[in-house]
Parts: sequence; C-alpha cells; structure tokens
Amino acid sequence: MKRAVITGLGAITPLGNNVNDFWKNLREGKSGAAPITKFDASNHKTKFACEVKDFDPLIYATKPEVRKMDLYTLYALAATEECLKDSGLNLDKCDLNKAGVILATGIGGMHTFEEEIMNFSENINSPRFSPFFITKMISNIATGQISIKYGLHGVSYSVTSACASSNHALANALDLIRLGRATIIFAGGSEATISQAAIGGFNSMKALSTLNDSPTTASRPFDKTRDGFVAGEGAGVLMIEELEHAKKRGAKIYCELAGYGVASDAYHVAATHPDGLGAKIAMTDALNDARITKEDVSYINAHATSTPVGDISECIAIEDVFKNSLRQIQISSTKSMTGHLLGAAGAIESIACIKAIEQGVIPPTINLNEIDAEINQKLNLTPNNAIEKEVVVAINNTFGFGGHTSTSVFKKYSS
Repeated sequence: MKRAVITGLGAITPLGNNVNDFWKNLREGKSGAAPITKFDASNHKTKFACEVKDFDPLIYATKPEVRKMDLYTLYALAATEECLKDSGLNLDKCDLNKAGVILATGIGGMHTFEEEIMNFSENINSPRFSPFFITKMISNIATGQISIKYGLHGVSYSVTSACASSNHALANALDLIRLGRATIIFAGGSEATISQAAIGGFNSMKALSTLNDSPTTASRPFDKTRDGFVAGEGAGVLMIEELEHAKKRGAKIYCELAGYGVASDAYHVAATHPDGLGAKIAMTDALNDARITKEDVSYINAHATSTPVGDISECIAIEDVFKNSLRQIQISSTKSMTGHLLGAAGAIESIACIKAIEQGVIPPTINLNEIDAEINQKLNLTPNNAIEKEVVVAINNTFGFGGHTSTSVFKKYSS
C-alpha cells in the first residue's frame, strides 16, 4: 500500500491570511473574534464573529473572475495558491491526469444565495437572477475552479458532511493515494458564512455565544461558563502527495498522513451523542488505520466548539479511548482562537497539528479559566498558554450536524 505525505500548506484564517501568520498568532494565543463587519448585525442576538481580515481577492483573481465567484471560492483559491507555492511543485513536470482536488465545504456559496434571494424579494415586480447565481453558489464549485485554474485532470469533487467535511476530504485523498489512483491531491475545505442568514439561523438554534461585550473571550471550550460557539470563516488546503513521488522530486515533507477514522453518532441532527459514541468509533478506527497505538499519540486537536453538550461528550470519548495513556497526551481546542470554521475547520486544525509536529509546540486553549466540573479534571487541556513538547503523532477530531464524525492522524515522517 502506498503512503501519503504532506508537502504543502495554505491557509486563509481569522488569525492571518497565510500559514505563518496563522501559526504565529495561534502559538501566541490570540483571538480572531471581533464585531461583525460584513453586515449590520445590530438586530442579531450575536454581533461578533471570527472574520477573515484584510483579504484582497484581486491578489488571486481578476475583477471579472471575482464577480463570478462566491467568497468561499475565493478563499479556497487563495489557500490553494499558497499551498502550491509552499510545496515547490512544478505542475508542468507532473502527470496532471493523476493530480486533483477534493475541496470540502459545509454550506458553499452562502453569501451568493442570500444576496440573490434578497435582491429577488426586493424586486418582485421585475425579478431577475444573476446568470452566475448557480455557478457561484453550488458547493462543488471551488473544487471546479481550482481544477480549471491549474489544469488538473485527476480526481475533482467536493465533500459535504457539515463540520466534519474537510477531514472527510483528507480521508478520501488518502485512500486515492494509497490505491495509486492519484499522486497529488489538493485537499481541505473552505467556508464563508458570516452572513445575516447564517448568524440568524444559528442564533435561532441557540448555538452561538451571545457574549457581545467580550468577543475575544467568548469562545471558551471546556470552560464552565461557555455558552455556544463563535462563527468563523476561511480556508485550509493541504497537498497530499504519494511518498515516492515526493521523494523523487526532493520535496519538503512536513509529516505523513497516516490514517483516518469515520463514523456516525446516528443519534440527533444537531446534538452529539452524550457518550461520544461516534467519536469513539472514529478515533479507534483512525488509530487502527494508522497502525499506531494510543500510547503513540502526543496531541489531540479537539473538535470542542465551546458548546455545553458537545465539549463534554468529546472529552468522555477521549477518556474512554485513551484511558491510561491520557496523562501523556496534550489536548487543545484552537477554535478558542479561530472560532468554528464549519466545513473548513478540519483543514485549518489539521494544519495546526502539522505545525505542532514540525515545531514541537502545542497551541493553547485560550479563555479556559475553570474546567467544567463534568469534564475529567485530569485531562491536559493546555489552558491559555502554548507549551513546548515533541509531537510524534497528532490527531484532529471533527464532528458535524447529522452525526458525522471524522478523525485524521498525522505522524512525524520517517523513511
């Protein structure tokens, strides 16, 4: 079976519009939360989010192209461009029939959908939709645009499993590399849902934090005072490359994508199983797929979104899977800084895992002042400050509405 390695990274995030800025601010424990600027949120219960800042789409696309693309696609193109540059790959020397894209999203072109419907409703006597409405909105189009831009003729499709989406994209990419069906895949996720409809919808579900007086401290995973997640946006793209292909071209290898696990809670459309059933299955299968033991794991980047029920069920699952190995494992939720990027969360958090392996640093869980009494107090939740530690194996958990669970395993590369 062929092996897959990570040879390129790209990121657009609330903490920075490239991987270096994202990682620097993550290490320093900075929050990306601030009052919403993308629309007037004065009538919403939640008036803040983790927005991408100072993003200029014209760096990555022409004016005519920008008019034909939703923001989530532009974020994806930007992250892919950085990923390609970081990889040092010369596409002219590659078999483009075996180079492809699997780009995930939870929702897709939310801004486009909202704008078009609102324009339609305001002009009901002379209704008109943009001819680009459908091709801007649909959830596969970022993948298509990336394939078109770079002439990639291999695998090209999107994955949608809510907040587990981009980990599922990595899982699909790994399988295709292992089977020899591809040598290079740009895999990850993109999301741009800081919009009236998204914030209003999540507010109606009582899913979002409403700590409007203190946005930077509102995302507080594991803390007893947490009151909901903070919406985030952005994109993360990883180059998944077949090992021998990477070695032949002398690529820098960040780490190995060693395995994955996928499962379902099969319990509720929005709530996680109280015992973390799907999470347990996904983590156990991921360890088995990667052929590692629970004692090998150094770091878990938790899904932990800062919701009352979800954080507890994930901790129960981690405790059940790792048992006596818990003392040696660091856990943190980088959503405390980035907010929840929905379908892009797994990709961004996977980059955090990869940088932790590369630099031997565990990013913190900020705003964690008192651990919820229902969470095992012995868990190493990395409160408020990063720590230096050798990371040999890091795993990333993602869980989505509908009960979807997915875990990715990253391992320090050794020949």
